[in-house]
Amino acid sequence: MTVSPLIWGITIVVILALLAFDYFFHIRKAHVPTLKEAAVWSSIYVGIAILFGILVLIYGGGAMGSEYFAGYITEKALSVDNLFVFLIIIASFRVPREDQQKVLLFGIVFSLIARTGFIFLGAALINSFAWVFYAFGLILLITAGNLLKPEKDGDEADNFIIRLARRFFHTSDHYDGDKLFTMENGKKVMTPMLLVMVAIGGTDILFALDSIPAIFGLTQNVYIVFTATAFSLMGLRQLYFLIDGLLDRLIYLSYGLAAILAFIGVKLIIHALHENNLPFVNGGEPVPVVEISIGLSLTVIIGVLVITVIASLMSKAGKAQTAINNARRHAVNYMDLEYTADSAERERIYRALVAEERQIEQMEPKYRNKAKDVDKIREQVREAHRQHEEYLSR
Repeated sequence: MTVSPLIWGITIVVILALLAFDYFFHIRKAHVPTLKEAAVWSSIYVGIAILFGILVLIYGGGAMGSEYFAGYITEKALSVDNLFVFLIIIASFRVPREDQQKVLLFGIVFSLIARTGFIFLGAALINSFAWVFYAFGLILLITAGNLLKPEKDGDEADNFIIRLARRFFHTSDHYDGDKLFTMENGKKVMTPMLLVMVAIGGTDILFALDSIPAIFGLTQNVYIVFTATAFSLMGLRQLYFLIDGLLDRLIYLSYGLAAILAFIGVKLIIHALHENNLPFVNGGEPVPVVEISIGLSLTVIIGVLVITVIASLMSKAGKAQTAINNARRHAVNYMDLEYTADSAERERIYRALVAEERQIEQMEPKYRNKAKDVDKIREQVREAHRQHEEYLSR
């Protein structure tokens, strides 16, 4: 199905309108979203994405609709995985809780811009060079292998761009609300808010290098690639606050994503063989292979994600890891005087810390003692309690 310029224009206007609405009605005034607010708006954005998919199914046909839903589910899963990295970046830059929404919206907008560029670049390459399918397939197989590697310790959100910025420009160690620049000792300097946005933007580009080949493995329809990617990013900000603290629970998510990316990588290479024109492969002639249907692709993607989530939620090790990591995060945030100016928010964090401690005490020792740096975490929790007692005695 060929999508007319009018439909393209309407789609882009709707997406821009949703982003504008998100900014002016939710983010312009700094605040910490409640669980109810995050849940309601996450559901609304998912509902909009599903409604759009139904319209594609009705007007574009079953194949086009299936491609959209397969692409949307894959990109949404990859976006959830990206939230792990956002969480680390935001925590390491100590972004005030009430200003985190603005950082996340910037990340979403930058992701959309970067991925749109990669989409049209990828489409141009595919239309001109059939061998690009080999390259995309290889990228996904390498990415799948990297997801299976043990994660490196540490939570520093640092990269080459950040180091350059700190070396050649005047930067401040302190936030000034949500301002990108502030005055310090009579000089205009960059605040950490600008640096964290640079860090988020840099990681978004890396994420695009993985996600765009993945969705091109499911469909080469540029309109479907664009809309599935855009709608998967919508509501990501609300989802962050909805599942903040539960991300660690999905301990098998990386394995599920690795399986999905490997599957799509193989699908791409099979398709490349089917369209082959490389002279050193089968004499430049297409290789007779059986291609994987979009229906099978959708079934595999949904099946792997369901198994991954259920296995993670039922795992006792996952429950222990979630509680311990949450306790550490709450303790560190409580001790950070710059974390938030809202006393009610600090009290909420302390209550959450106490609740996690109760949960940890009910666990079997073999699970709660298995965490990395468990002695350091216990020390951080004790210090948070000491500071809270000191605060109450004032």
